[in-house]
Amino acid sequence: MNRRLAGFALAAAVFAADQASKLWAIGLLDSPDAPRIKLTPFLDLTMSWNRGVAYTLLRSDSDFGRYALAGLSIAASLFIGFLLWRTKTTVSAAAFGCLIGGALGNALDRLTHGAVADFLYFHTPFWAGPLANYVFNVADVAIFAGAVLLIYESLTSKAPVAP
Repeated sequence: MNRRLAGFALAAAVFAADQASKLWAIGLLDSPDAPRIKLTPFLDLTMSWNRGVAYTLLRSDSDFGRYALAGLSIAASLFIGFLLWRTKTTVSAAAFGCLIGGALGNALDRLTHGAVADFLYFHTPFWAGPLANYVFNVADVAIFAGAVLLIYESLTSKAPVAP
């Protein structure tokens, strides 16, 4: 299969999985009396509406802010789509597909709900730091996976040797 087509197909699959999982989670968890559902000792289901970006940075409760963040996600997706179109490797095509699907999934949330629907609550006994408490969604997992794939490829690819 053409790596471009595969990358865009992966983006569509990530977007669809993200939106389906959020629709399910909102229906199950988005009410004042919805309980937190324990899945494992470190992972629960709970509803959280994120009006910012990672760790609620750049939080914005205004319409301008939410449209600006959605616009930024869409613009980034278009740029990454351009990179996907030009890529020469399957790994980077997969990475770009994950990034596009995740970014567009979170952008659609901002446009339709005013915030990103997060529902997977990862927690540890640590009281502080990035592993203490983190609520995320399928789009966030895809974005993380895309970044990891790009880092992996940059570390394992053979750079041309200068003459």
